[in-house]
Amino acid sequence: MLKRTLNILLLVLVISCGRKEEKVANDVYYTCSMDPQVVESKPGKCPICKMPLTEVKKAQQQNKDELQLSDQQIQLGNITTDSFREHLLGEDILLTGTIRPNQNTLASISSRVMGRIEKLYFKSTGDVISKGQPLYEIYSEDLNTIIREMLLATEKKKSLKGVEIDYDNMLRSAKNKLMLYGLTEEQITQMENEKIQPYTVKILSKINGVIYSVDTKEGNYVMEGGDVFHLADFSTVWVEAQVYSDYMNEIREGMDAKVLFPDFSGKEFSGKISFVNPELSYSSKINIIRVEIPNPTFDIKPGMQAYLSLLLKRKNTHSLPTDAVIKDGKGSTVWLQTGHNRFKSVMVHTGLEANGYTEILHGLNKGDMVIVSGAYLLNSEYIFKKGINPMEGHNMDDM
Repeated sequence: MLKRTLNILLLVLVISCGRKEEKVANDVYYTCSMDPQVVESKPGKCPICKMPLTEVKKAQQQNKDELQLSDQQIQLGNITTDSFREHLLGEDILLTGTIRPNQNTLASISSRVMGRIEKLYFKSTGDVISKGQPLYEIYSEDLNTIIREMLLATEKKKSLKGVEIDYDNMLRSAKNKLMLYGLTEEQITQMENEKIQPYTVKILSKINGVIYSVDTKEGNYVMEGGDVFHLADFSTVWVEAQVYSDYMNEIREGMDAKVLFPDFSGKEFSGKISFVNPELSYSSKINIIRVEIPNPTFDIKPGMQAYLSLLLKRKNTHSLPTDAVIKDGKGSTVWLQTGHNRFKSVMVHTGLEANGYTEILHGLNKGDMVIVSGAYLLNSEYIFKKGINPMEGHNMDDM
């Protein structure tokens, strides 16, 4: 009888130990950090990359519609979250525009004295001019007369000392006239030192700029005030675009605008509307707007085509990056973070889509942590592990 009792106790002990081992085994599983689709119930090596499997503890209270990932899976999938909050959305319109010179930076280089243009140092539009560079050489009787007066006054001042003639005043007067005619102090000093009257005089640029137009030719006579060049500072340019009158109630000076160029793929400039034409063309029902943008490298040339993007009917509304919303024929879903490395798919009702964001009308609460990158990877992982689409667990009638 005693022997039979001992056998029964030994059998109960063996069964309880087996159950304990089974419970421990059910609390963990083994997966590969490089190939997360591999899931095993015992340790070993990955059949794909041969790396040792990593032990992962199962969540004790994980819901059947939740998905749990390891830290390695989250890192490899580039899964990031952000809070559900308001963003600026609106109706994005795209206008075709043309680059124009900034008229506020245009400068006219005109002759300050009558004479003949003997040489032009720049003959083509688009040439870049720096301050101090020679622009042209001119032969002028009026200019040469003043130079002779200056040289004569300089010579007499040195040789006729004590004579009651104010050569200093004559010299100052001649130099002032030459400076008014466009010569620099350095040029005047050089003429004094060399004591040689030049046949032609170089006129130097007093500003930086780009030649917008050449208004004369070598050998031509110019009158006092006659244009020789027009320069423009292309460090800023204008984008002018035509807008239909339907949008004019929404467009105001100072509005933000984005400028895109078909010639510069991926390059985007930001600016503000600086001008809205107050006069509407009755025949065409269109108006002109203008945006000023920086052009420090002079890559943007007048005449180039551009696209002007404006955000109209703007409003602040709760929205998510469009990549965070998964859409198919059944509706739209997003993935929420419900705990540490735990995620759940929820259905949402979407609205306006603009500038990379999608409005969420209902289905989420303010402050919810939403997966904004890697949502499609989560969807694929859920289907792989559960064998069903996350959409199948949602009630479509409530949306």
